[in-house]
Amino acid sequence: METLEKNGKVFVLVPQDAWNRIASTDLHMPEMPTADAEGCRPALEAARVLIARGIIRDRTAIGWSQAELSRKSGVPVATLNRIERAKVTPDQATLKRLDKAMSQARKPARRTSTTRRKIA
Repeated sequence: METLEKNGKVFVLVPQDAWNRIASTDLHMPEMPTADAEGCRPALEAARVLIARGIIRDRTAIGWSQAELSRKSGVPVATLNRIERAKVTPDQATLKRLDKAMSQARKPARRTSTTRRKIA
């Protein structure tokens, strides 16, 4: 992984093919629940959607299918599918397993230091 810093912000450089995959993927994201007259949404359903969208976004960014994430995390693919469709609320242990698997995939190859360039 290579990063660069510009105006105090750190940016991660990704290979062009990875960016193309992320940018062009027609992701099916679950819809937020309908707001009532006061603009409020049901909290549980909204939380499920936000969790689902985060998992889909992260899984897609590393190029994994649901089956691959299932294998790496030990979460059954049927359960992962229900989570990504915002049909169930995952417990903390399940979220930790998914996060651990995806975090390991995002880690750069072990180096003595991360390459960082400063751009004027």
